[in-house]
Amino acid sequence: MEQVEKQIILVVDDIPTNIDVLSEILRPTYQVKVATNGTMALKIAMAPHPPDLILLDIMMPGMSGYEVCQQLKDNLATRNIPVIFVTAMDEVENEAKGFELGAVDYIAKPVSPLIVLARVKTHLALLDHNRLLEKKVMERTAEIHDTRRRIIHCLGAASEYRDEETGNHIFRISHYSRIIALVAGLDKEEADLLLQASPMHDVGKIGIPDRILLKAGKLDKDEWEVMKTHTTVGAKIIGEHPSDLLKMARQVALTHHEKWDGTGYPYGLAGEDIPLASRIVMLADVFDALTSDRPYKKAWSEAAAIEEIKNTSGRHFDPKLVLAFIKGLPEILEVKRGTETATFGG
Repeated sequence: MEQVEKQIILVVDDIPTNIDVLSEILRPTYQVKVATNGTMALKIAMAPHPPDLILLDIMMPGMSGYEVCQQLKDNLATRNIPVIFVTAMDEVENEAKGFELGAVDYIAKPVSPLIVLARVKTHLALLDHNRLLEKKVMERTAEIHDTRRRIIHCLGAASEYRDEETGNHIFRISHYSRIIALVAGLDKEEADLLLQASPMHDVGKIGIPDRILLKAGKLDKDEWEVMKTHTTVGAKIIGEHPSDLLKMARQVALTHHEKWDGTGYPYGLAGEDIPLASRIVMLADVFDALTSDRPYKKAWSEAAAIEEIKNTSGRHFDPKLVLAFIKGLPEILEVKRGTETATFGG
Protein backbone atom coordinates (compact mmCIF):
# COMPACT_ATOMS: atom_id res chain seq x y z
CA MET A 1 0.00 0.00 0.00
CA GLU A 2 1.34 3.43 -0.98
CA GLN A 3 2.42 5.51 2.00
CA VAL A 4 0.80 8.95 2.23
CA GLU A 5 3.37 11.70 2.72
CA LYS A 6 2.88 13.61 5.94
CA GLN A 7 1.87 17.26 5.78
CA ILE A 8 4.51 19.76 6.87
CA ILE A 9 4.06 22.00 9.90
CA LEU A 10 6.55 24.81 10.54
CA VAL A 11 6.94 25.74 14.21
CA VAL A 12 8.45 29.19 14.79
CA ASP A 13 9.52 30.21 18.33
CA ASP A 14 12.66 31.68 19.84
CA ILE A 15 12.41 29.49 22.97
CA PRO A 16 13.65 25.90 22.43
CA THR A 17 11.37 24.51 25.16
CA ASN A 18 8.27 25.79 23.34
CA ILE A 19 9.50 24.24 20.09
CA ASP A 20 10.08 20.91 21.86
CA VAL A 21 6.58 20.89 23.33
CA LEU A 22 4.85 21.60 20.00
CA SER A 23 7.11 19.20 18.11
CA GLU A 24 6.30 16.38 20.52
CA ILE A 25 2.57 17.00 20.04
CA LEU A 26 2.74 17.17 16.24
CA ARG A 27 5.41 14.66 15.17
CA PRO A 28 3.30 11.47 15.46
CA THR A 29 0.93 12.90 12.80
CA TYR A 30 2.89 15.50 10.83
CA GLN A 31 6.33 16.28 9.48
CA VAL A 32 7.69 19.10 11.65
CA LYS A 33 10.16 21.81 10.65
CA VAL A 34 11.40 24.42 13.12
CA ALA A 35 12.72 27.97 13.06
CA THR A 36 13.98 30.05 15.98
CA ASN A 37 13.58 33.44 14.30
CA GLY A 38 11.61 35.22 11.60
CA THR A 39 14.34 35.25 8.98
CA MET A 40 14.77 31.48 9.22
CA ALA A 41 11.00 31.01 9.07
CA LEU A 42 10.68 33.02 5.86
CA LYS A 43 13.54 31.08 4.28
CA ILE A 44 11.88 27.75 5.07
CA ALA A 45 8.52 29.04 3.80
CA MET A 46 10.14 29.94 0.46
CA ALA A 47 11.90 26.57 0.06
CA PRO A 48 10.95 24.11 -2.74
CA HIS A 49 8.80 22.11 -0.30
CA PRO A 50 7.07 24.80 1.79
CA PRO A 51 5.10 24.08 4.94
CA ASP A 52 1.38 23.38 4.72
CA LEU A 53 0.75 25.36 7.92
CA ILE A 54 2.79 27.60 10.25
CA LEU A 55 2.55 27.84 14.04
CA LEU A 56 4.03 31.25 14.76
CA ASP A 57 5.07 32.89 18.03
CA ILE A 58 4.39 36.63 18.24
CA MET A 59 6.99 37.91 20.73
CA MET A 60 10.39 37.14 19.22
CA PRO A 61 13.60 39.21 19.22
CA GLY A 62 14.39 40.95 15.93
CA MET A 63 11.47 40.25 13.63
CA SER A 64 8.17 39.79 15.47
CA GLY A 65 5.56 37.22 14.52
CA TYR A 66 3.40 40.03 13.16
CA GLU A 67 6.19 41.10 10.80
CA VAL A 68 6.74 37.51 9.67
CA CYS A 69 3.03 37.09 8.98
CA GLN A 70 2.92 40.36 7.07
CA GLN A 71 5.79 39.28 4.80
CA LEU A 72 4.25 35.87 4.25
CA LYS A 73 0.94 37.41 3.16
CA ASP A 74 2.64 39.99 0.94
CA ASN A 75 4.40 37.27 -1.04
CA LEU A 76 2.40 35.46 -3.74
CA ALA A 77 4.41 32.29 -3.16
CA THR A 78 3.53 32.07 0.55
CA ARG A 79 0.34 34.06 1.01
CA ASN A 80 -1.91 30.97 1.06
CA ILE A 81 -0.02 29.17 3.85
CA PRO A 82 -2.30 29.23 6.93
CA VAL A 83 -0.71 30.95 9.94
CA ILE A 84 -1.79 30.19 13.50
CA PHE A 85 -0.35 32.47 16.19
CA VAL A 86 0.80 30.73 19.36
CA THR A 87 1.10 33.29 22.14
CA ALA A 88 0.61 34.10 25.80
CA MET A 89 -0.80 37.48 24.81
CA ASP A 90 -4.54 37.46 25.27
CA GLU A 91 -5.60 41.07 24.72
CA VAL A 92 -8.44 41.47 22.21
CA GLU A 93 -6.61 44.14 20.21
CA ASN A 94 -3.65 41.80 19.66
CA GLU A 95 -5.93 39.07 18.32
CA ALA A 96 -7.61 41.59 16.03
CA LYS A 97 -4.24 42.71 14.67
CA GLY A 98 -3.26 39.11 13.91
CA PHE A 99 -6.48 38.44 12.00
CA GLU A 100 -6.07 41.70 10.07
CA LEU A 101 -2.63 40.51 8.96
CA GLY A 102 -4.14 37.28 7.64
CA ALA A 103 -3.72 34.76 10.48
CA VAL A 104 -6.41 32.07 10.61
CA ASP A 105 -6.40 31.33 14.35
CA TYR A 106 -4.80 31.79 17.78
CA ILE A 107 -3.62 29.18 20.28
CA ALA A 108 -2.91 30.37 23.81
CA LYS A 109 0.16 29.34 25.84
CA PRO A 110 0.58 27.10 27.71
CA VAL A 111 -0.72 24.94 24.90
CA SER A 112 -3.13 22.03 25.23
CA PRO A 113 -2.17 19.06 23.03
CA LEU A 114 -5.82 18.39 22.14
CA ILE A 115 -6.43 22.00 21.14
CA VAL A 116 -3.24 22.17 19.08
CA LEU A 117 -4.09 18.98 17.17
CA ALA A 118 -7.73 19.99 16.70
CA ARG A 119 -6.90 23.48 15.38
CA VAL A 120 -4.15 22.20 13.08
CA LYS A 121 -6.38 19.44 11.72
CA THR A 122 -9.25 21.88 11.09
CA HIS A 123 -7.16 24.39 9.19
CA LEU A 124 -5.33 21.77 7.15
CA ALA A 125 -8.72 20.31 6.18
CA LEU A 126 -9.85 23.79 5.10
CA LEU A 127 -6.62 24.20 3.15
CA ASP A 128 -7.15 20.86 1.36
CA HIS A 129 -10.72 21.84 0.59
CA ASN A 130 -9.63 25.19 -0.86
CA ARG A 131 -6.93 23.52 -2.96
CA LEU A 132 -9.50 21.08 -4.33
CA LEU A 133 -11.85 23.93 -5.20
CA GLU A 134 -9.02 25.84 -6.89
CA LYS A 135 -8.13 22.75 -8.92
CA LYS A 136 -11.74 22.30 -9.99
CA VAL A 137 -12.02 25.97 -10.92
CA MET A 138 -8.81 25.75 -12.99
CA GLU A 139 -10.03 22.59 -14.74
CA ARG A 140 -13.43 24.15 -15.43
CA THR A 141 -11.83 27.37 -16.67
CA ALA A 142 -9.55 25.39 -19.01
CA GLU A 143 -12.59 23.47 -20.27
CA ILE A 144 -14.48 26.73 -20.93
CA HIS A 145 -11.50 28.22 -22.77
CA ASP A 146 -11.15 25.07 -24.88
CA THR A 147 -14.86 25.09 -25.70
CA ARG A 148 -14.68 28.77 -26.64
CA ARG A 149 -11.72 28.11 -28.93
CA ARG A 150 -13.59 25.25 -30.61
CA ILE A 151 -16.69 27.39 -31.12
CA ILE A 152 -14.59 30.15 -32.67
CA HIS A 153 -12.89 27.65 -34.96
CA CYS A 154 -16.27 26.21 -35.99
CA LEU A 155 -17.67 29.67 -36.74
CA GLY A 156 -14.57 30.46 -38.77
CA ALA A 157 -14.98 27.23 -40.71
CA ALA A 158 -18.70 27.93 -41.21
CA SER A 159 -17.84 31.24 -42.85
CA GLU A 160 -16.10 29.36 -45.67
CA TYR A 161 -17.98 26.08 -45.57
CA ARG A 162 -18.70 26.36 -49.29
CA ASP A 163 -14.93 26.22 -49.92
CA GLU A 164 -13.58 22.66 -49.83
CA GLU A 165 -10.23 24.01 -48.61
CA THR A 166 -11.76 25.60 -45.49
CA GLY A 167 -10.20 23.44 -42.80
CA ASN A 168 -6.69 23.78 -44.16
CA HIS A 169 -7.16 27.51 -44.84
CA ILE A 170 -8.30 28.24 -41.27
CA PHE A 171 -5.44 26.18 -39.86
CA ARG A 172 -2.84 27.88 -42.05
CA ILE A 173 -4.04 31.44 -41.42
CA SER A 174 -3.97 30.81 -37.65
CA HIS A 175 -0.46 29.40 -37.63
CA TYR A 176 0.99 31.83 -40.18
CA SER A 177 -0.34 34.69 -38.03
CA ARG A 178 1.19 33.25 -34.86
CA ILE A 179 4.58 32.77 -36.54
CA ILE A 180 4.63 36.33 -37.89
CA ALA A 181 3.53 37.69 -34.49
CA LEU A 182 6.32 35.92 -32.62
CA VAL A 183 8.99 36.98 -35.10
CA ALA A 184 7.67 40.56 -34.92
CA GLY A 185 8.25 40.58 -31.16
CA LEU A 186 4.85 39.84 -29.65
CA ASP A 187 4.98 37.68 -26.54
CA LYS A 188 3.69 34.09 -26.54
CA GLU A 189 0.42 35.02 -24.84
CA GLU A 190 -0.41 37.65 -27.47
CA ALA A 191 0.64 35.35 -30.32
CA ASP A 192 -1.50 32.51 -28.95
CA LEU A 193 -4.46 34.88 -28.63
CA LEU A 194 -4.04 35.78 -32.30
CA LEU A 195 -3.82 32.07 -33.16
CA GLN A 196 -7.23 31.59 -31.53
CA ALA A 197 -8.87 34.78 -32.85
CA SER A 198 -7.76 34.68 -36.49
CA PRO A 199 -10.12 31.86 -37.61
CA MET A 200 -12.95 34.40 -37.29
CA HIS A 201 -11.45 36.87 -39.76
CA ASP A 202 -13.90 36.03 -42.56
CA VAL A 203 -16.94 35.03 -40.50
CA GLY A 204 -18.90 37.83 -42.23
CA LYS A 205 -18.81 35.83 -45.47
CA ILE A 206 -21.75 33.92 -44.03
CA GLY A 207 -23.78 36.94 -45.13
CA ILE A 208 -22.48 37.07 -48.71
CA PRO A 209 -24.67 35.42 -51.42
CA ASP A 210 -23.22 32.42 -53.26
CA ARG A 211 -23.61 34.17 -56.61
CA ILE A 212 -21.01 36.68 -55.43
CA LEU A 213 -18.86 34.61 -53.10
CA LEU A 214 -18.41 31.73 -55.56
CA LYS A 215 -18.39 33.72 -58.78
CA ALA A 216 -15.72 32.35 -61.12
CA GLY A 217 -15.03 35.66 -62.84
CA LYS A 218 -14.18 39.14 -61.69
CA LEU A 219 -16.79 40.88 -59.53
CA ASP A 220 -18.48 43.94 -60.96
CA LYS A 221 -18.65 47.21 -59.00
CA ASP A 222 -21.93 46.45 -57.22
CA GLU A 223 -20.89 42.88 -56.40
CA TRP A 224 -17.60 44.13 -55.00
CA GLU A 225 -19.41 46.57 -52.71
CA VAL A 226 -21.48 43.68 -51.37
CA MET A 227 -18.36 41.53 -50.90
CA LYS A 228 -16.67 44.27 -48.89
CA THR A 229 -19.51 44.24 -46.36
CA HIS A 230 -18.28 40.91 -44.99
CA THR A 231 -15.99 42.93 -42.70
CA THR A 232 -18.78 44.88 -41.00
CA VAL A 233 -21.10 41.86 -41.05
CA GLY A 234 -18.40 39.83 -39.31
CA ALA A 235 -18.01 42.47 -36.61
CA LYS A 236 -21.78 42.44 -36.05
CA ILE A 237 -21.85 38.63 -35.81
CA ILE A 238 -19.10 38.58 -33.17
CA GLY A 239 -20.52 41.59 -31.31
CA GLU A 240 -19.14 43.51 -28.34
CA HIS A 241 -17.66 41.35 -25.55
CA PRO A 242 -15.30 41.92 -22.59
CA SER A 243 -13.29 38.80 -23.53
CA ASP A 244 -9.83 39.64 -24.92
CA LEU A 245 -10.19 36.80 -27.41
CA LEU A 246 -13.53 37.98 -28.79
CA LYS A 247 -12.39 41.62 -28.79
CA MET A 248 -9.44 40.64 -30.98
CA ALA A 249 -11.61 38.39 -33.18
CA ARG A 250 -14.03 41.29 -33.80
CA GLN A 251 -11.18 43.70 -34.48
CA VAL A 252 -9.58 41.33 -36.98
CA ALA A 253 -12.89 40.55 -38.73
CA LEU A 254 -13.58 44.26 -39.13
CA THR A 255 -10.18 45.60 -40.23
CA HIS A 256 -8.15 42.78 -41.83
CA HIS A 257 -8.66 44.31 -45.30
CA GLU A 258 -7.28 47.73 -44.35
CA LYS A 259 -4.03 48.52 -46.22
CA TRP A 260 -0.90 50.28 -44.99
CA ASP A 261 -1.33 53.14 -47.48
CA GLY A 262 -4.99 53.76 -46.58
CA THR A 263 -6.54 52.25 -49.72
CA GLY A 264 -8.18 49.32 -47.94
CA TYR A 265 -11.68 48.90 -46.52
CA PRO A 266 -14.07 49.38 -44.76
CA TYR A 267 -12.68 52.59 -43.21
CA GLY A 268 -9.56 53.44 -45.22
CA LEU A 269 -7.32 53.24 -42.16
CA ALA A 270 -3.59 53.71 -42.75
CA GLY A 271 -0.30 52.81 -41.08
CA GLU A 272 -0.38 52.09 -37.38
CA ASP A 273 -4.01 53.22 -37.14
CA ILE A 274 -4.72 49.70 -38.40
CA PRO A 275 -4.70 47.31 -35.39
CA LEU A 276 -1.53 45.23 -35.28
CA ALA A 277 -3.47 41.95 -35.14
CA SER A 278 -5.32 42.92 -38.34
CA ARG A 279 -2.09 43.86 -40.12
CA ILE A 280 -0.66 40.45 -39.27
CA VAL A 281 -3.75 38.49 -40.31
CA MET A 282 -4.01 40.43 -43.58
CA LEU A 283 -0.45 39.45 -44.49
CA ALA A 284 -1.07 35.80 -43.59
CA ASP A 285 -4.40 35.79 -45.43
CA VAL A 286 -2.99 37.32 -48.62
CA PHE A 287 -0.10 34.85 -48.76
CA ASP A 288 -2.50 31.95 -48.32
CA ALA A 289 -4.99 33.37 -50.84
CA LEU A 290 -2.26 33.87 -53.45
CA THR A 291 -0.90 30.33 -53.04
CA SER A 292 -4.34 28.62 -53.02
CA ASP A 293 -6.78 27.81 -55.81
CA ARG A 294 -9.89 29.97 -55.79
CA PRO A 295 -13.04 29.95 -57.99
CA TYR A 296 -11.67 32.98 -59.83
CA LYS A 297 -7.96 32.01 -60.13
CA LYS A 298 -5.32 29.33 -60.00
CA ALA A 299 -2.78 29.20 -57.16
CA TRP A 300 0.37 31.25 -57.54
CA SER A 301 3.76 29.69 -56.91
CA GLU A 302 5.28 30.35 -53.49
CA ALA A 303 8.08 32.37 -55.09
CA ALA A 304 5.63 34.57 -57.01
CA ALA A 305 3.50 35.17 -53.92
CA ILE A 306 6.54 36.08 -51.81
CA GLU A 307 7.75 38.48 -54.51
CA GLU A 308 4.32 40.13 -54.65
CA ILE A 309 4.31 40.67 -50.90
CA LYS A 310 7.79 42.19 -51.05
CA ASN A 311 6.75 44.49 -53.91
CA THR A 312 3.68 45.75 -52.04
CA SER A 313 5.51 46.29 -48.74
CA GLY A 314 4.85 49.85 -47.59
CA ARG A 315 1.70 50.06 -49.73
CA HIS A 316 -0.49 47.13 -48.76
CA PHE A 317 1.55 45.79 -45.86
CA ASP A 318 3.39 47.07 -42.81
CA PRO A 319 7.09 46.95 -43.90
CA LYS A 320 8.20 45.68 -40.48
CA LEU A 321 5.73 42.82 -40.65
CA VAL A 322 6.88 41.93 -44.17
CA LEU A 323 10.40 41.57 -42.75
CA ALA A 324 8.99 39.35 -39.97
CA PHE A 325 7.11 37.33 -42.61
CA ILE A 326 10.31 36.81 -44.64
CA LYS A 327 12.23 35.81 -41.52
CA GLY A 328 9.49 33.37 -40.54
CA LEU A 329 9.15 31.84 -44.01
CA PRO A 330 10.86 28.52 -43.17
CA GLU A 331 8.24 27.84 -40.47
CA ILE A 332 5.40 29.24 -42.59
CA LEU A 333 6.29 27.01 -45.54
CA GLU A 334 6.60 24.03 -43.22
CA VAL A 335 3.01 24.64 -42.05
CA LYS A 336 1.84 25.10 -45.66
CA ARG A 337 3.40 21.88 -46.89
CA GLY A 338 2.12 19.99 -43.89
CA THR A 339 -1.45 20.86 -44.89
CA GLU A 340 -1.22 20.05 -48.59
CA THR A 341 -2.57 16.55 -48.01
CA ALA A 342 -4.02 16.89 -44.50
CA THR A 343 -7.61 17.76 -43.59
CA PHE A 344 -8.44 19.70 -40.45
CA GLY A 345 -11.86 19.64 -38.88
CA GLY A 346 -13.40 21.48 -35.95
